[in-house]
Amino acid sequence: MKRALVFPGQASQYVGMGQDIFDNHPSVQAMYAAAQEILGFDLADVTFNGPLESLTKTKVTQPALFVISAAIFSLLPKSLKFQATAGHSLGEYSALFAAGVLSFEDTLAIVKVRAEGMHAAGKSQPGTMAAILNMSRADIGKICKHGSLRGIVQAANYNSPGQIVISGETVAVHYAMEIAKNLGARKVIPLNVSGAFHSPLMAPAKVKLSAIIEKTKFNKAKVPVIANVDAAPTSDPEKIKANLLNQMENPVLWEDSVEFLLKDGYTDFIEIGPGRVLQGLIKRINKDVSASGIATQAELEAHS
Repeated sequence: MKRALVFPGQASQYVGMGQDIFDNHPSVQAMYAAAQEILGFDLADVTFNGPLESLTKTKVTQPALFVISAAIFSLLPKSLKFQATAGHSLGEYSALFAAGVLSFEDTLAIVKVRAEGMHAAGKSQPGTMAAILNMSRADIGKICKHGSLRGIVQAANYNSPGQIVISGETVAVHYAMEIAKNLGARKVIPLNVSGAFHSPLMAPAKVKLSAIIEKTKFNKAKVPVIANVDAAPTSDPEKIKANLLNQMENPVLWEDSVEFLLKDGYTDFIEIGPGRVLQGLIKRINKDVSASGIATQAELEAHS
């Protein structure tokens, strides 16, 4: 059996996530203490006590999701073998940590720069995102092409069959949403986000991200990491660096990544981190595979 570990991105956070794991493991408490040093604020407090409004700010959400995912991964039994990792957007950093590409401290330092850069880009170049259900990729292409008459709009996440997220300038995204409704989309859902992620509006965030990535030591991955930008496996440090920068302005090819793993013989997927978003997407891509998650102390014990 081939197993892949997958790691969630933004939208999986909730107040209190991982509290039981934190309470039970001094090693995890040490990780949060290290995180406070790196981030300059008490991540444990905002993660476990909220308020939700604070936790959902991009510059907080991304470190919070990475740290709890990394903490859970660090507690997995050595007997839980895996042959690949993948993560959705921010989750790609957790996947790289799990594959031994980056240390915990270095990953978090990069995530901090990424999160702050995306937060700032969302303010300097405002935009939004929307999920469109039950439309083909070709339809989304046409919708974005027409929407582009009003500004920047493009596909941002190919999540699963019939679930694609678009991103761009607010006027253009809203225009594309209307076009999608007129073309018969089953549902068009505006997303509560602070910026147009995975679109050209994130270009300003790449400058500082590029600088910290270049000065950080990246190791060869111990297992292949499936990249968001091309849905292809890589273990090469230089390729990984390029992938992370390209990810900022380009779509997350999640459906393609899972399809690649399925074709490569993977039948077991374990989501490491809060929520069940990726498990749901994987099941929509292929209902016959095993997709489970580890987000709580009880689930951790069940895998020990």
